[in-house]
Amino acid sequence: MADLFDQTPATPDQGAAATPRPLADRLRPRALTDVIGQDHILGPEGPLGVMLASGSLGSIIFWGPPGVGKTTIARLLADETDLAFVQISAIFTGVPDLRKVFEAAKLRRSQGRGTLLFVDEIHRFNKAQQDGFLPHMEDGTILLVGATTENPSFELNRALLSRAQVMVLERLDLAQLELMAQRAERELDRALPLTGPAREALLEMADGDGRALLNLIEQVAAWRVDTPLDPASLGARLQRRAAQYDKSGDQHYNLISALHKSVRGSDPDAALYWFTRMLEGGEDPRYLARRVTRMAVEDIGMADPQAQAVCLQSWETYERLGSPEGELALAQAVIYLALAPKSNAGYAAYKNARSAARKTGSEPPPKHILNAPTALMAEQGYGDGYEYDHDAADGFSGQNYFPDGMARGVYYQPVERGFERELKRRLDYFVKLRAQRS
Repeated sequence: MADLFDQTPATPDQGAAATPRPLADRLRPRALTDVIGQDHILGPEGPLGVMLASGSLGSIIFWGPPGVGKTTIARLLADETDLAFVQISAIFTGVPDLRKVFEAAKLRRSQGRGTLLFVDEIHRFNKAQQDGFLPHMEDGTILLVGATTENPSFELNRALLSRAQVMVLERLDLAQLELMAQRAERELDRALPLTGPAREALLEMADGDGRALLNLIEQVAAWRVDTPLDPASLGARLQRRAAQYDKSGDQHYNLISALHKSVRGSDPDAALYWFTRMLEGGEDPRYLARRVTRMAVEDIGMADPQAQAVCLQSWETYERLGSPEGELALAQAVIYLALAPKSNAGYAAYKNARSAARKTGSEPPPKHILNAPTALMAEQGYGDGYEYDHDAADGFSGQNYFPDGMARGVYYQPVERGFERELKRRLDYFVKLRAQRS
């Protein structure tokens, strides 16, 4: 699987002249210095740069989206360190195949040469298969370079992670994709038949994936047109690449986190962007309705009690209308939450009260607030001394309602925003009366 590319064309294999090689294969880098992007790991101060300079290359897990150079960099590392390069995919490799790979690596080692084993989609191996790499990594039979698009923290064993360094590869930005397009044009010996805006649209279609860009460029370069195409004409001829989104994986949690924090940060535009990104990726609108309602409870709370009602109404509207019309109601709830006053005082109070309840869970209520439906209970002092709040002139008795002997807890501390400003005024009033009457 090719990832990143080089401007120097490779010599075709003998007998293969009749079968043109894909552009991505023709532009494959010949050296690490030809790789586009990933300077943060390949530069002199980057982890790979430091490893190579010191002559001490260790096992690595490359984590990043498709088309950013994982396979290419692994192959070039083998060239740089004079190791035999062996590539397998966890999708197609079983235990018998692994045994053969390890036996071949042992034989190679006995002959004085090491093996860089590149494992694509390494997260697809189960725990037992991942554990099978460990002894061969420890005795130096193989230097493991794994590649994954999934979060290694969730998908790989701790034992494997402890023996390898995780390096994060980043999606390519527009400037890097433009550099790749220029290399492709030099290889093809002609410019792409696109206007400036259409060229930018082409780069955006690749969505940070270098391999996808070269595949698109190969299609565009084959067209015969009289005048450069504008964005509309390009869009009519090419299908936009689907955005990277996994409803059960890392992207799912990253995007819902971005949505939640944008709402909390009172940015309706960013919140709508992440909300629609998830919808475009195929997210279930009901999941979003539930999470948006949670945001109202957690981050707005009593600062705007109406926020929960808005979320529930939008959820009900979605259930009645369905997609895509009902999604507009959810979008309007997102806007409302982003612009609502924020307070997590209720959420914090709930957590603090739960913590206190766990510590004092056996303490009985004070007897004066217990009912005494029997004579025996009355003899035991149940209800004795209880003051009926409605009998007080201001409707407040100021009695203690915590367990006897337990220090009074202070859990709810409203903020000076939205409706909670009024609640804080009321709370301060009751605190003052309680102090006077105690």
